[in-house]
Amino acid sequence: MTEGKALTIGDCVHRAARDFDVQGLASPRLDAEVLLAHILKVDRLYLYRNPEEPLTQEVASAFQSLTARRLRGEPVAYLLNRKEFWSLIFEVNEQVLIPRPDTECLVEEVLKVCSDAATGDLRILDLGTGSGAVGVALAWELRHAHVVATDISPGALNVARRNAGRHGVEQRMTFLAGDLFAPLSEKFDIIVSNPPYIRTTAFQALPPGVRGYEPAAALLAGPEGTVFHERIIAGCPEYLNEGGWLFLEIGPEQRQGVEALLAAAAIFEESHFRRDYAGLDRVAAAKRKQSSWTR
Repeated sequence: MTEGKALTIGDCVHRAARDFDVQGLASPRLDAEVLLAHILKVDRLYLYRNPEEPLTQEVASAFQSLTARRLRGEPVAYLLNRKEFWSLIFEVNEQVLIPRPDTECLVEEVLKVCSDAATGDLRILDLGTGSGAVGVALAWELRHAHVVATDISPGALNVARRNAGRHGVEQRMTFLAGDLFAPLSEKFDIIVSNPPYIRTTAFQALPPGVRGYEPAAALLAGPEGTVFHERIIAGCPEYLNEGGWLFLEIGPEQRQGVEALLAAAAIFEESHFRRDYAGLDRVAAAKRKQSSWTR
């Protein structure tokens, strides 16, 4: 290449994809295209249609900076500061977990129950809201609901508030700082949570982009990965209305342990488990019993 010649779109994508591939990244060309499209504020189709378009030095330098961060393992979602979930775009940064497609199963299960709910006030509690993905998605879908979202991280709550504002549901959401139920004094019709559920011993086996960049406090949950499931289930007698539902995301090998926790609580009249689209156990759902006595 002649010295001083401007790099083209095709040059940059090819070089970055090659470097990503050498580094062993899972989707080298896609990552390269997404990052360059982000800088240029265009879609990926534009890159295919204009491979010979020269890039300014400013654009080339910005792209080089992002590719260097990607080569160190930083997730693309953090580089873009956004991630799609439930067909909505969410702001993300290193203070929150990146929403996963599997978690959409959690939203789907809540909506199955709420589709038959009355159109009056529905109170939903989203424990450990993180980016707000689950709570905002539910508020978006259930226009008659009010969602209370808690998180122990003030930084995460700030991200969640901005995401609620982005999608116009901030008037029907309340954000409270605290550990799980700590900031609460009321009961709810629905309790939903995607809690930490990675076993401590499994942390080192996580992909480098997860282990090195996503907040460990939002991932780790003791030797069996069910510390938070146990605490949430234990809080249901005080915070879940009779006849209300609990929904928990679980790890693929945690069904038996969570099932035992639900049975031991002795307040649920039914429970079921939902698999994700890869066929792995992903959601635990349980309905609280109604009182047997009448006035």
